[in-house]
Amino acid sequence: MNPMEEAKKRYEETEIPQELAERIQVEIRRAEGKRRRVRLWNRGLRGGMAAAAAGAVLFTTALNTSTAFAESAGQLPVIGAVARVLTFRAYETETDDLKISVEIPSIEMISQEFAGLEQSVNEEIYQLCEQYAAEAQARAEEYRQAFLDTGGTQEEWEAHQIEIKVWYEVKSQTEDYLSLVVMGSENWTSAYNETRYYNFDLKDGKLVTLKDILGEGYQDKVNAEIRRQMEERKQNGAVFFDDFEGIPQDIPFYLNEEGNPVIVFAAYEIAPGSEGTQEFEIKS
Repeated sequence: MNPMEEAKKRYEETEIPQELAERIQVEIRRAEGKRRRVRLWNRGLRGGMAAAAAGAVLFTTALNTSTAFAESAGQLPVIGAVARVLTFRAYETETDDLKISVEIPSIEMISQEFAGLEQSVNEEIYQLCEQYAAEAQARAEEYRQAFLDTGGTQEEWEAHQIEIKVWYEVKSQTEDYLSLVVMGSENWTSAYNETRYYNFDLKDGKLVTLKDILGEGYQDKVNAEIRRQMEERKQNGAVFFDDFEGIPQDIPFYLNEEGNPVIVFAAYEIAPGSEGTQEFEIKS
């Protein structure tokens, strides 16, 4: 039995103490009341709030010591016996004029070698999701007040059916890579919609970049392929702006099941909004 199999076997056979499970719940509830209103969506990986970090550390400990606890937290697809994605926290709140649904993912690395990466990413994702939900709710409340102050009625406001949503989607799961996207949206405006992609190299235990996958000169390769595909799509009636100058270094992307990066442009970035989000697969 190799070290990975031994670690997985120990993982599956260990039971979580009752006091640890209770402490986890206490820390999670404590974390819920200590959110900060600081924009984090466009920053790199950083240390988190003390309460959120405590909750994340305890939760990760539970996942690494109890299959029963992990399975009770959500569906746990095994990815090459190296990593799992599960729903760390999910909740919905609804009033007469506002609905909020939040689903926060957590990444579990079975290999202890990757524990540092797991903790830092999970802390960031937790903060990003809670942060977005709190700020979106504040925006909706400000919008509601402005609507009423300018002559709108409560009945008219309720007809808007304002909804805030935070969720995630696993884009690919292979033995080599794990790729997922975390999203936040508000149905009354697209100006604040947020999307963050996470791409993991499961063999080296790190976040992977386009350069890691495509090598030196990756920007030239990507730009050429995007222009080629744009011209091809134009032949089928698609419309693009004429000022595409190339991708920035931090262009969003995810990895598909073939391990190829898929470059993502939000609506209005390189084409009219009617064209929606534009994606370009770059074969490596």
